[in-house]
Amino acid sequence: QVQVVESGGGLVQPGGSVRLSCAASGSFLSITMMGWYRQAPGKEREWIATIISSGRTNYADSPKGRFTISRDNAKNTAYLQMNSLKPEDTAVYYCNARGVLKPSPKGFDSWGQGTQVTVSS
Repeated sequence: QVQVVESGGGLVQPGGSVRLSCAASGSFLSITMMGWYRQAPGKEREWIATIISSGRTNYADSPKGRFTISRDNAKNTAYLQMNSLKPEDTAVYYCNARGVLKPSPKGFDSWGQGTQVTVSS
């Protein structure tokens, strides 16, 4: 079983910045991809960005240029740096991790519980 825990959310003023962290733990051989998603009140969950083990990243059009995803493979942790935040960025931010379990070579697809980010003055 793989656990994914997000942290770093909170209240931030418009134009401000925040960095979210996502730590994966458990028994796995590797994490092939980590991604960030968000769900605003009354809306569906939307994809923000993903990063694979090589470091290659991919972003949705919406927050591109303001958000940056990164990862520390040694710590099995991904980050989402969010700058120039807007009230419409208010949402619960979720982390997803995919990879290969240990000892059985089966895949896993795990989600965290989410962390709230509220952008308001």
